[in-house]
Amino acid sequence: MTYATVMVSLALDQSNEARLQAAGELAERFEAAIIGVAAAQFAPPLYFADGVEAQALIDEGEASVKRRLDGLEAQFHAATKNRGGHAEWRSAMDFPARFVLAQARCADIIVSGGRSPAFSDAFALASPKDLVMQAGRPLLVVPDRANWLDLRSVLVAWKDTPEARRAVVDALPMLRKARDVTIAGIPERDDDRSAVMAGVTDVAAWLARHGVTATARAPDAVGGETAAAQLEKIASDVGAGLIVAGAYGHSRFRELILGGVTEYLVTQSVRSVLLSH
Repeated sequence: MTYATVMVSLALDQSNEARLQAAGELAERFEAAIIGVAAAQFAPPLYFADGVEAQALIDEGEASVKRRLDGLEAQFHAATKNRGGHAEWRSAMDFPARFVLAQARCADIIVSGGRSPAFSDAFALASPKDLVMQAGRPLLVVPDRANWLDLRSVLVAWKDTPEARRAVVDALPMLRKARDVTIAGIPERDDDRSAVMAGVTDVAAWLARHGVTATARAPDAVGGETAAAQLEKIASDVGAGLIVAGAYGHSRFRELILGGVTEYLVTQSVRSVLLSH
């Protein structure tokens, strides 16, 4: 398995430098094509005049959105011009999440920024929470402060679920390029640590058969400490530049839950995260 096409989702009113850098590095490492995508809709005010005056306001708003999308296209081409390989741009006057999700059909992996607000503007932003839950592709969430895609140490946050199994498979190309890989199972309140360790050891053995040497860890449960806090301690301990995890969600509002772990992974600002659902 490899990544033949990397898609990067750009956003209005957000920094795109880090995600463009990570997507470009992925494309170079795997000799992949890179596709930039962006979309936005003009959001008219709740109250404004009707008739000719209203239409003029709409036309002006849509023209402004078009100019900003053109600016993102220029930024994408400037960031990819020295990367080599195939680079393609796609944009539309559309709801961002809907447009990006439709384009995901031609990508192996999608790169996005993180730290979207709890109630993001659906007219201007494709939230990583929406993308990871609906795209059917792994999502690489790159925090704005990331300078590069650091694969020296990768942490796999393991839970014996279909989502985590899918995430490890989706991450295999990057895991093969990592210098150190750690698989951590976080025992929850009623979990038997030995059973968690046995599962993590099985995953390490499976990875070994795919050419990836990994260290298995299952720390003792710490009373009163969340799974997210325990995962953060391990990530800091191993110097992880990337965390691989399954994404978990429920409800029509796609609230992401795993004792707060998925929410933490999407919104933390230190490490890149590969998520699969």
